[in-house]
Amino acid sequence: MVGGSHISALTMLRELDPARFEPKVLLSGPEGDLGRMLEDEGIPYSRIAMPDPSSETLFGITSSVRAAIAHLKEGGFDYVHTNEGRNHVVWGLAAKIAGVEQVWHHRGHPRAKGLRFVAPLTARAVVSVSHYASPQPSNYSAGDRCRVIHSPFDTSCADIDRNESRREALEELGFDADSFIVGFFAQFGDRKRPETFVETIAAALRENPERKIYGLLFGEEYEAGFEEKVRKAIENNGLQERVLMMGFRKPAERWIAACDALLVPAVNEPFGRTLVEAMLVGTPVVAAASGGNIEAIEHGETGLLAKADDPEDMAKQLARLDDDPGLGARIAANARKHALSSFGISKHVRAIEELYTEIAA
Repeated sequence: MVGGSHISALTMLRELDPARFEPKVLLSGPEGDLGRMLEDEGIPYSRIAMPDPSSETLFGITSSVRAAIAHLKEGGFDYVHTNEGRNHVVWGLAAKIAGVEQVWHHRGHPRAKGLRFVAPLTARAVVSVSHYASPQPSNYSAGDRCRVIHSPFDTSCADIDRNESRREALEELGFDADSFIVGFFAQFGDRKRPETFVETIAAALRENPERKIYGLLFGEEYEAGFEEKVRKAIENNGLQERVLMMGFRKPAERWIAACDALLVPAVNEPFGRTLVEAMLVGTPVVAAASGGNIEAIEHGETGLLAKADDPEDMAKQLARLDDDPGLGARIAANARKHALSSFGISKHVRAIEELYTEIAA
């Protein structure tokens, strides 16, 4: 599947200085959406045969490490830049043995086992997407070789016409012009809390049954059974006409721009992409006060924070935006200015290039 880590990594490699760096994309495992996306965008890649790439057993990981070592020794690589879970472990161990430097790009929980127990052994440097996600200092930690570099974002999406996007959305959905549309953009899994999104729409209607609020869920199932859980939450709350399952839409930015608010109920989120994309296109954000959300949003200035796992409080914050369009406009303007200055591609890539140069030195 394609996730935020893949989008960030591909954005970065396209912008690396070609006079100094030659990125090579290596995919392991069965063919899927990521390979198709690379092909659609004309980005060359190699598919590496891994023995049982999905296995978490010691034998499966050992076999994968051996295959990775062989490839690294043949390819003349200087760095291995890993971007997710199991690849950190497999390619980190292989890089250590093959004499190649590993950059461990951490986009997960700060207490992840790999970050705690493997990164101190294999990683030459750790890049964390937020202070929240960074490894905690201890006697055995990669914290002393970690730096925070926020993910890169294509700031050109800030030029999207929100009025036109909203008009197109209203026409497709058949909503009235005075509807208040709330969007959810994420894979369906426990950390993203899609059920909390549904419960928040229900709470908003309990508080004011006359409110013309609608929830749009964009995404697809990441953890087995979650799509069914979301559908049941919609049915149990009688929201079949108020909360719609939209599936995966591309480009997502136009739909984010069409929404009156983005709701991010995710907990322990290292640093969400859609949150910043909403800032760029001018859509006000309501997010759970958890994880990296707190670093991205200044409450009342660049967004609104609500108590995590509290649909009533999230509904209260959404009501503030619905009842006071001036508040939403002020927050959106502040957030757009902040995102443009803080999360551009160039700033991210220059920081990565500086890190590569330091390692080489």
